[in-house]
Amino acid sequence: MSEEAKSETGSDFIREIVSRDMETDKHSGTVRTRFPPEPNGYLHIGHAKSICLNFGIAAEANGECHLRYDDTNPSTEDVEYVDSIRNDVRWLGWDWGENEFYASDYFEQMYLYAVKLIKKGKAYVCTLSPEEFKEYRGIPTKPGKESPWRNRPIDENLDLFERMKKGEFQDGEYVLRAKIDMASPNIHMRDPAIYRIKHASHHRTLDKWCIYPMYDFAHCIEDSIERITHSICTLEFEVHRPLYDWILNELEVECHPQQIEFARLNLTYTVMSKRKLLELVKNQYVVGWDDPRLPTISGLRRRGYTPEAIREFCRRVGVTKFNSYTEIELLEYCVREDLNKHALRVMGVLDPLKIVIENYPDGKTEMLDAVNNPEDPSAGIRKVPFSRELYVDSDDFMENPPKKFFRLTPGNEVRLRYAYFIKCHKIIKDMKTGKVIELRCTYDPDTLGGQAPDGRKVKGTIHWVSAKHCLDVEARMYDRLLTQERLDEVDENKDFKDYLNPKSMQVIRCKVEPSLAETKAGAHYQFERKGYFFVDPVDSKPGTPVFNQTVSLKDAWAKIQKKGS
Repeated sequence: MSEEAKSETGSDFIREIVSRDMETDKHSGTVRTRFPPEPNGYLHIGHAKSICLNFGIAAEANGECHLRYDDTNPSTEDVEYVDSIRNDVRWLGWDWGENEFYASDYFEQMYLYAVKLIKKGKAYVCTLSPEEFKEYRGIPTKPGKESPWRNRPIDENLDLFERMKKGEFQDGEYVLRAKIDMASPNIHMRDPAIYRIKHASHHRTLDKWCIYPMYDFAHCIEDSIERITHSICTLEFEVHRPLYDWILNELEVECHPQQIEFARLNLTYTVMSKRKLLELVKNQYVVGWDDPRLPTISGLRRRGYTPEAIREFCRRVGVTKFNSYTEIELLEYCVREDLNKHALRVMGVLDPLKIVIENYPDGKTEMLDAVNNPEDPSAGIRKVPFSRELYVDSDDFMENPPKKFFRLTPGNEVRLRYAYFIKCHKIIKDMKTGKVIELRCTYDPDTLGGQAPDGRKVKGTIHWVSAKHCLDVEARMYDRLLTQERLDEVDENKDFKDYLNPKSMQVIRCKVEPSLAETKAGAHYQFERKGYFFVDPVDSKPGTPVFNQTVSLKDAWAKIQKKGS
């Protein structure tokens, strides 16, 4: 991990626990965390919070963080997901060194641990159907019923479990259950299933196994084997912690990690469920896991979000014990703040309106100086061509403007960025629609650079591109994925897809300055007065860039903060 990433951390209750443990030498001064995703989908911004927390805490303590794939369900897992997880964590700026592990590394040991529980009389093979299993388990306010097979003889359980392993039974015919307490108020302690039959080929072990451990059984064992000191997980696993501790206590392991829970990230106007994201991808509501409308890390990366911005967002969100929603505007603010420092400025016209400067010499071209980034003087300047015919954005002109509209209007003078003062004196409209299609203007040749010798001032400055020299490119404009701010407030009888925003992506043709002809995929730009854009790394071709809108220049987060103060 870089020193820059180390400095991006803050203080929270988990770090306080880790700090106290280090002071008391609880783990011989060692801090070892892990990030344990299931390889059944792509990571999203919520996982980024967990990544930054686990890797960040380890880095601050000069410890180590393991990247571990909890691959205990072969029917939903794929090598594609494994590779994407590895790429996303590395892109965010974190390094696990040689500490990459898989739950499947420990399948043999987990099986032997299950046998140990059977021999202790703490596990049994059950034949209840899934429906009966749910019925017998009961509800939290009433005790469950014991399975008719709860008191099978140990030898019979060992024989059945071995036959399960050999593949003699069908999926769902038997499960291995921990023998705990069917009257426990914690429903997760009511003899939970710890092994099930699943005849499915595993992406690593292939067909060696046809029984697989349940997540609750596997996870604590993986932590113990890897000698994790602090097992950090999201708040929904708090009720699973007694089972985590029970399993490790019954197995009498040498290393018993401490499970600590924190609130997961919920983000407004988007989907933070891997299951729902998978549904959008598989049913082609989006173009793939890296669709820039999705909150997946690969989607955010393709949209032009930076790892620095995402890490800063995670730092600002912080770590708490209380579930809440975070405004997506905060994420956009962090992206905007980061890109402002290094994104090169260019001029791009998203909705072109042609203007003709009638008193500018026909055929003449001037190369004017334009600043690449006012935040970074070392970025220097570039040359932009200026000619008689230009394009400006149509929303920079109004025929009948309201008060305080200081852009282009009939008879009003405005400044062209880096160029001259111009004045509109004629409007040309489409004969059928009445739409304005062209403006005729004049310019003051003594105002190059935006200053008038006579000292007169203009209030409006607009951007432009030369019609003769500009590039015609595709730009993809993005809006919120959902029309609903919070999915937990929607009608429970409706499908979440009913709230998909039909205008979440709009493809337009726009005009940009010719300097972008040689741009490369992955470059960031600020289209002046419009927003930040990213050269799409998938669909761009040499000489034909495709621009993804990363974020607008409008700072909605500042308004939210002001409203809340």
